[in-house]
Amino acid sequence: MAEGETPVNALQLCTRWLEASDRAAAILHYVAEQVPRIYCREVEPQQVEEEQQVRERILQPLECFLFGEDPSNGLQKLQQKNYGSSSQLCGRVFKEGETVYSCRDCAIDPTCVLCMDCFQSSVHKGHRYKMHASSGGGFCDCGDMEAWKTGPWCSQHDPGTSVAMDTDECVLEVGLQDRAHTLFQVLLGYVTELMLWEENSHLSEELQPGVKEDKYYCVLYNDEHHSYDHVIYTLQRAISCDHSEAHTHTALIDKEGRRAVKRGTLRCCLQAKELIRSNSEHITQQPLRVEILHSAVMAHQTFALRLGSWFQQVIGYSVGLRQVFCQVALKPSDDGGKPCLISRLMLHDARLHKGARKVLHELIFSSLLMETEYKRQFAMTFTELYKQLQEDFISDDHDRNISVTALSVQIFTVPTLARQLIEEGSVIKVIVDTVMEMLREHLDRNQRFHFQGYNSDKFFRIQMIFNDLRYILISKPTTWTEQLRRKFLEGFSVFLEMLSCMQGMEEVKRQFGQHTEVEPEWEAGFSIQVQLRHILSMFQDWCASDERVLLQAFRQCHQVLLCCTNQPFHSLPTDSYMCKHILHLRPYRVSQEPVSIHLPISRLLAGLYVLLCRTGAIKHLPDFVDPPLDLPALVEQPLRCVVLAAQVSAEMWRRNGLSLVSQVYYYQDVKCRDEMFDKDVMMLQIAASKMDPNHFIMLILLRFELFGVFNGNCSTKDQDLLKQCNRLTEEMLHLLIIITGERYVPGISDVTKEDVIMREVIHLLCIEPMAHSSLVKNLPENESRETGLETVISKVATFKKPGVSGHGLYEVKKECLKEFNPFFYHYSKSQHSKAEDAQKKRRAQEGSDKALRPPVPPRFCHAFSSIVYLLSCDVFLHVLRRVMQRVVEERSTLWSEATVQRALHLVGQALLEEKTQLEASTVEDVTFDFSLKARKIGADHGKSLFHFLSKMKALPSLEAQKDMINWTLQMFEMVKCLREKSSPSPVCTMDQTKPEESVQDKEKAERKRKAEAAKLHRQKVMAQMSAMQKNFIETHKMLYDNVPESGSQGEPAGCEESAMDVGDRRVAVGPQQGVGSSDCESLTCILCQEEQEVQALAPAMVLTACVQRSTVLTQSRGKSLSISGRFPLFMPPDLAVGTHTGSCGHVMHATCWQKYFEAVQNTTRNRLHAELIIDLENGEYMCPLCKSLCNTVVPLIPTQPNKLNYESAELVGQLLTLPRWIQIVLARIKGLRAATEADSSAEAGKTECGFLEDRQTDFRSILSFGVQPPPKYSSSIAEMLVVCATAVHRVGLQTAPNELSPHVPIMSWNTCAYTVQATENMLQEEGKALFGSLQNRQLAGLKALVQFSAIQRLKCPESVIHDHFARMLAVLIPVSHVEDTPSILEVDLFHLLVGLVLSMPALYQEENVDLQPSAISTAYNHLHLLHLVTMAHVVQVTLSSLDFIPVVGGVEEGEEATAAAALYYTLCQHTERLKAGVSGSMIADRVRNGVLPFLRCAALFFNCLTRVPPPEELFSTALSSEDQLTLLCSYLALPCNLFQLFQDHRDTVVPLIQRWCGHAAVLNALKHELSMIRYPRKRNTLMDLPEDYSVLLNRASHFKCPNSLDEERKHPTLCLFCGEMLCSQSPCCQEHLEGEDVGACTAHAAACGAGVGMFLRVRECEIVLMASRTRGSTYPAPYLDDYGETDPQLGRGNPLHLCPERYKKLHQLWLQHCILEEIARSLEVLNIMFAFEWQML
Repeated sequence: MAEGETPVNALQLCTRWLEASDRAAAILHYVAEQVPRIYCREVEPQQVEEEQQVRERILQPLECFLFGEDPSNGLQKLQQKNYGSSSQLCGRVFKEGETVYSCRDCAIDPTCVLCMDCFQSSVHKGHRYKMHASSGGGFCDCGDMEAWKTGPWCSQHDPGTSVAMDTDECVLEVGLQDRAHTLFQVLLGYVTELMLWEENSHLSEELQPGVKEDKYYCVLYNDEHHSYDHVIYTLQRAISCDHSEAHTHTALIDKEGRRAVKRGTLRCCLQAKELIRSNSEHITQQPLRVEILHSAVMAHQTFALRLGSWFQQVIGYSVGLRQVFCQVALKPSDDGGKPCLISRLMLHDARLHKGARKVLHELIFSSLLMETEYKRQFAMTFTELYKQLQEDFISDDHDRNISVTALSVQIFTVPTLARQLIEEGSVIKVIVDTVMEMLREHLDRNQRFHFQGYNSDKFFRIQMIFNDLRYILISKPTTWTEQLRRKFLEGFSVFLEMLSCMQGMEEVKRQFGQHTEVEPEWEAGFSIQVQLRHILSMFQDWCASDERVLLQAFRQCHQVLLCCTNQPFHSLPTDSYMCKHILHLRPYRVSQEPVSIHLPISRLLAGLYVLLCRTGAIKHLPDFVDPPLDLPALVEQPLRCVVLAAQVSAEMWRRNGLSLVSQVYYYQDVKCRDEMFDKDVMMLQIAASKMDPNHFIMLILLRFELFGVFNGNCSTKDQDLLKQCNRLTEEMLHLLIIITGERYVPGISDVTKEDVIMREVIHLLCIEPMAHSSLVKNLPENESRETGLETVISKVATFKKPGVSGHGLYEVKKECLKEFNPFFYHYSKSQHSKAEDAQKKRRAQEGSDKALRPPVPPRFCHAFSSIVYLLSCDVFLHVLRRVMQRVVEERSTLWSEATVQRALHLVGQALLEEKTQLEASTVEDVTFDFSLKARKIGADHGKSLFHFLSKMKALPSLEAQKDMINWTLQMFEMVKCLREKSSPSPVCTMDQTKPEESVQDKEKAERKRKAEAAKLHRQKVMAQMSAMQKNFIETHKMLYDNVPESGSQGEPAGCEESAMDVGDRRVAVGPQQGVGSSDCESLTCILCQEEQEVQALAPAMVLTACVQRSTVLTQSRGKSLSISGRFPLFMPPDLAVGTHTGSCGHVMHATCWQKYFEAVQNTTRNRLHAELIIDLENGEYMCPLCKSLCNTVVPLIPTQPNKLNYESAELVGQLLTLPRWIQIVLARIKGLRAATEADSSAEAGKTECGFLEDRQTDFRSILSFGVQPPPKYSSSIAEMLVVCATAVHRVGLQTAPNELSPHVPIMSWNTCAYTVQATENMLQEEGKALFGSLQNRQLAGLKALVQFSAIQRLKCPESVIHDHFARMLAVLIPVSHVEDTPSILEVDLFHLLVGLVLSMPALYQEENVDLQPSAISTAYNHLHLLHLVTMAHVVQVTLSSLDFIPVVGGVEEGEEATAAAALYYTLCQHTERLKAGVSGSMIADRVRNGVLPFLRCAALFFNCLTRVPPPEELFSTALSSEDQLTLLCSYLALPCNLFQLFQDHRDTVVPLIQRWCGHAAVLNALKHELSMIRYPRKRNTLMDLPEDYSVLLNRASHFKCPNSLDEERKHPTLCLFCGEMLCSQSPCCQEHLEGEDVGACTAHAAACGAGVGMFLRVRECEIVLMASRTRGSTYPAPYLDDYGETDPQLGRGNPLHLCPERYKKLHQLWLQHCILEEIARSLEVLNIMFAFEWQML
């Protein structure tokens, strides 16, 4: 509240208003006084404070006035008196991007939709439904009885027993009604005045402020001409703001539609306005819209918008209040000169900014459209203003979804309203007149459209008007009134006038000589045709529903067609002669004269004629049509169009450019063909049914310009002309096939729409098996966007479910193949070729002949029955004889195989027709005599059609058509027999069929014999190879002593080894260690293809590798690790972030790799957006072979198996016990430290001995148990060691490359340990055996990584390794000088084991003395380290298991349980928080389960390190956990009872246990002051997704952005790692990360996945993979529809369900650390032109 202002007493104020003589003036005066005190007082609006004040000072008093008392009491009384009953309409207004649902079974039309909440609680959830993202502006149709066939209400809006929508007017109390009328009248008038305010206008006298201050605002408005960057640039220059402020202004302008960018004096604001206009004009030649508003005007406009939402709130209290509001809104102006308030607002809609439009439209939704009567009145008003509203919209630059014209879909789709608007408002005429007014500028002097140089944006907006015409016609009437007939035909007449402007538009003329210089405009005409496609069909459906309307519509259409003057003849009629028939016709050549592809009236007439035939009204046609139909004239233009398409196909119009080719393509394409090509065929069939057959074919020959060719007048030798002639002949014969054979049209034959769809589907599936979406794409949609596929698909096809990738496919059923027609008229050329090849291949596989017979068609209806006589007329036979004669005479230039194919097909059609008629009637009744004429005509000279066919059978040039010719001859014989009423004679069958059949049988038998011989030969060769292999193995048995386990995948490796000595020692650790396999093999470089053996002194060979940070194993998602005193040396047990190194297993020479890497860097730098694919600065490249993403290489290190002398090892073991080993190691550590420090002797003397140390032990005692010289490696290998280690260090710690860093060896050990753990986790998750399950590439990479980590220490100073070893060992045993040691609960002990094992050999090195332990020393080092770490891990598991249940009086059973109880007792002695009396068996079970993953990792690690093969049983997946534990312990030289270790080393371990348990961190953890990790660790998986995708959409619809209060469109995005829902691609949730603004997903991925992310964009239904701030890619979501297909962007909208197999694949992609690889591969395939800003996601 402003300083000095007193609180408002709402009730007192209400009383004063009620007592005023002019209540309206009193209210308006108060509003005018208060609004400037609340709004626009500060530079930046204080929204919370302003809202509080406006509620208290204005809205609360207004509500008090409305109810005449306290609003809460008034509202309660209103509800009690049942005045508050609300409508059953939901009315939820959709936001842009919100998911909406439409029921395909129950919706009246596709525009009827439900919001998420209503859908979830409706019966439609169990129906066939579609879902899609709303473009905004619509509202939920729940409760609208006219929108749904069944289930109009959800459970929330079900009225129960109450009345439905058409309720009587709700009568309010008289006083309340009067007050409401007064209040709504004054406030809605106030809102209207403020919204209609123009820049140079003045406020009304009532709203003028008492003192006019010099405070103005410079307000910038949104438009669609200037981009974000343009506006930001302009604001920075004009008002001197920084980029951030300008960006904020621009975002709000785009969102709200306007924004005050400057506040100050009038002069200051005028200067800013001029600067903004001038700067923006320089960019787009069009200035930004800027207005100067006084602060009082700005305040009142802000409050006017606030009143809009208040109106919605108040009228929601009661139906009565809503009705009063509607009355006020629709009430005509008192002065009579102005329209009603709502009309004034709508007429000004195009001048309003986005925010004001949004308020206005939502107010209309919540008031006028919620009440049936007022919705009718509003619809009439809307129709009256329709033309002006559309003109304003077209001149506007905003999208339709924020225009008032978008309300048409809410009005015109209501069936009762549509009828009423047609009858009373002539809405069809209004809409068509509006379109014509907009397109009038494109009419030429012949009153035909010509769209050259049209404005594409304006034209696009004009096309949207056609949607309104479609909405009006979407529900055809069931009953007709005279008024409806009259007004519909009136609208139809106006529609025909528009079509007459399209008839013959944009004529083309064949270009001769040179190529056309400028491609003519054609897209506009076809875009109108696409828009009219369904409208034409709907007009025909309306006409068909009433016989009188149909006849009158046909008459109107015929009259308009006769008046069209396009394409006149320029010559007098001439006579044409052929086969004693004369055709009197005007000459016309398509190749020389203008022709148009646009003939909507001709096609509409054809459609109406067929409807007359279908309904039986054709008998009344002569009474309605005057003059009678002149069929040659009517068919002329459609025939020209067909000929044009044929000539384009024959490449006669090449010089006319691609525009004509494109037009012909769309003419026959599924998007246009049903109202273009199909209707032209229909008109040809109409003419064929009424004309003399000979005259009709002569007409076709004349228009195809083939009359002379078939009349013997063609003598040209020009090869191009002959080629064109052949192509035209093919097209002409194809047209005859179509006219006579394509009968699947209701009205032309007795078929249903379902039969038509079935035939379409069969022919599509004859091309190849297709997915559901491909079928839908190739089928025509009706006005409801339905193809009818679901109703027929199960009858004609079987469904094959998809696998892990790909999609489900439909395959045509075998019994439906008889319907296949190779010359199906909807096939394109490529489809025809594919279908023909596929069916021939299928028939060959089945052993059938390759004849593709014509199918038996349905019979023509009576009106079209005479079409079949085309196949038996003289001219037709003459054409066929000429074609066959040229073939027989082998005049190769005058025929083609395609011509023969079509001719044979026509002969087959004719014979099938004759056969069908003969079978259905007596011979005397059959007048169709094709076979008789084919044998008779020309028989005297041996030139009959039958004679030519018989000769063609022997022609080698027609080998491909041999089967078809044979079938045709058989058909001749069959028809002949039917005429003679006899069965085929033995002579005939012997002469005609047997030779062919015997040849076929012989060919089939020969093929079968060859196949059997080949099969026997293969079996014999395989048997020989198997025998040779076995013989070689037996002869060279010694070579197979040490076969590596990777030798055979999928079965236990080393199946031959079990009988050998080596196989008896399957132990990897300790003195019983077996002999490891040797890798002395030659490898081939993938770059130079040269082979080389991996040797220590040879040039290095390397494996490609990818190092990445990982959170796959994390137990603390979101936690980050930074370099500290403990990390990276000690990995926390939660494995928060690890470093994984993977390899694709491909080998290169190091030198080859270096050359390749340099070449990649040089070439990639020049590639567009290369940084999105690979990061050159960080050493990334793609594997040359498999294109995997890599960022380093791992050198291959040769390994020599350590052969132990088992007798010596046993003797050493008697001396080197665990206590003695500890003493020697500690002495060595102390001695090495002393040797490197000054005054070492003095220091050594002062040092106190630990409880495990021995003063007498010499620090070189460790050398006495066996040493050997270390291996020497080539400089190339040494260099690659540095390369790999540096890369691991750089990536793992996200630091600059530094090969001298002491952390380099640590990170090598860490990546080795983490990769082993990740591999074990992956195998366990996938249910695979620990050994034998890895692919060769995975196993090779893992072995190379372990060997690399083992020798990497050689490139580091010994003192650094010594120090690391001492600090790591100090976790287990006390080491002098080592402080701040973490407890065993704070360390991952497997990482510790790997670090200790790999750094231990460094203890044998001294200055100038380079040694390493011998095989026996190494064995004991490994053994004792493993025992120590294992015991520590057992204690770790036990301490972290605090949920043991004490057992009172229990007796332990078994040795293991007793030992476990003893250990627990020891632990209890040294800790205070453990429960006493816990069962030993319970402890043992917990320890076994907890230790198993550690032992599995240890087994993998030592297997790769020592190469000793594991027990064969570990290759099996059928092992129980107990058996696996036993085998692992055996392999690792551990007792099966792990607690036995504590018994065997009791004296040594008890002090260690006391030390471990006494650590402060352990005590804090047991007090629950420090979190502990439970063992076994929880295995991470991707989050559980719901089976039904609508559940996710529902969750997304309720998602609220945490940083934004508005309800604008968001992009809810789900993290699949942790399940958190994020607001992506939105400025509201951007975060600052490393000095850069990034989106919510990028920031989340940095914390949750160490930079790697896997997100599901819910509303887009797609996965987003992210690898860094600059790289990402999309991936198919694991949700499939019922047809096995994904649905990105919810384009098809089918119900989606989770596919577990695909989600498992995603899970494996994550577990196997292949996300980076997947991103790189997908980006490599894509040609990135415009970089996507992944960091803003």
